[in-house]
Order: sequence, then structure tokens, then C-alpha cells
Amino acid sequence: MSEQRDRWAQLTDGQAGEDYARRFARLAESGHDVHGEAAFCAALLAPAARVLDAGCGTGRIAVRLAELGHRCTGVDIDSSMLAVARREAPAQEWLLGDLSRLDALGLEPDFDLVLAAGNVVPLLAPGTEPTVVRHLASALRPGGLLVTGMGLDAAHLPLPEPTVTLAEFDRWCADAGLVLRQRCATWDADPYEDGGGYAVSVHARPAARPDAGPGGVSDR
Repeated sequence: MSEQRDRWAQLTDGQAGEDYARRFARLAESGHDVHGEAAFCAALLAPAARVLDAGCGTGRIAVRLAELGHRCTGVDIDSSMLAVARREAPAQEWLLGDLSRLDALGLEPDFDLVLAAGNVVPLLAPGTEPTVVRHLASALRPGGLLVTGMGLDAAHLPLPEPTVTLAEFDRWCADAGLVLRQRCATWDADPYEDGGGYAVSVHARPAARPDAGPGGVSDR
């Protein structure tokens, strides 16, 4: 497995937490809706769902989902971002961890929804992307959803060029046993058109068959 630093750390040196929080505070104060990702996810969830915010940053989305009644766990590798999240919502579960080693955190694989917003996938360490997708898929219960948002061109990334294509991402998801259910161009669910610069994707872990025995394996 690659030991390179993730692209986010290369950009920020792990010191972006307070600046990132102030940026969204200014947006909220100016009247912008900063809860689009949470609203999108909430529309997919039953009450009191279990949510893993993978690459949670300062916790903006997980805090909002918790306010809406969901049970949220946030994971991030950037301690400066988690410091903000812990200050803003000390009662929530915030875990410091590398998504390429998510299995080391001992999380129960029963999340109703796993979220990787904010260009989490394009900003991973090069070469770790398939492993991260596999870990995120493994955290889902049968029937659970992986929701991702990612820039596909320089205009939608804090990088000079894209690092991931949708074809690659869909292949990693398929290899992890996930099925594409929905793709949008924005968190407002605008339709995605081929060649778009941003994609919000919903992949599902297939539910166990009604005749399945223990572990979701069919008795027939």
C-alpha cells in the first residue's frame, strides 16, 4: 500500500481546520445554504439512521445530520479539522484515522449510509483509492448507501488537474460489490450529464435476499 501523504495534506500540511471553519461560517452569515450535502443524504435516510462521515473535516455535515436525528460518526486524518469538530459537537463521535486503514478503527459494519463529500476521493493518497472504496463499502449494512461528491475537472478541485475519472470510480465501486443507483451534478440533485465537472453519486450495497441464511448467504 502506498505510504504517500494524501493530496489534502500536501495542500494544507494538516493546518487548515480553523481557516476551513471560518470559510463556511462566512458563507452561512452571507445567506448561503451550507447544508446541501446533509439535506441530500437526509432525503435518502429513514429516521435515526447510522451515518459514517468519511473525511468529515470540521464536522459540518455530520453535525447537521445529528441535528436531524441521525447517529453520526466522523472520521478524518486531519487533526486540525477534527479539533474544530470536537469543539463544535463534543458529544458526537469523532475518530482520527486514515481511510485507507479504516478497518483498523474497529467500526461495526452496520452503517445505513457512508458519506465521502468535499472531494474526499480525489484528495486521497495516490494509489489508495480502490482500497478506500473497498473499506467504505465494507462499513455498510446490506442495503446501505455510499454517497460521494467529487470534482472531475480543475474548476471543481483545489488541484490543477483531475485525479479520478467516473469510469475508474465506478469500477472501484463495482469491485467492492456496490451498484450505482443515482448520479447528480449537484447536491441539489440536478441531473448529471456526461462530461460534467462535478458528480454526486449514490452507490448501494445490495440487500440480502429474503431467503438468505446467516451472513446473507442464500440457503438455496
